[in-house]
Amino acid sequence: MDILVTLIVGAVVGWLASVLMKARMGLLGSIVVGIVGSLLGHFLFGLIGIAAYGAVGRLILSVLGAMILISILRALRR
Repeated sequence: MDILVTLIVGAVVGWLASVLMKARMGLLGSIVVGIVGSLLGHFLFGLIGIAAYGAVGRLILSVLGAMILISILRALRR
């Protein structure tokens, strides 16, 4: 059940980030970007001392992390 929730939340986070960054990616891309971006966001913001409390705070950090990941992928693609 935890894996299913992770995939669904990853897809939502990836989709939100792709909409905000105007990136095109499919369902699998959204899931991967959402999960990896979430880990990246929580790690990076944790390094500078920003922690998220509550579901909304964690969602915001996850989307920001996914947006950072999309920016990195765009820079590497060029």
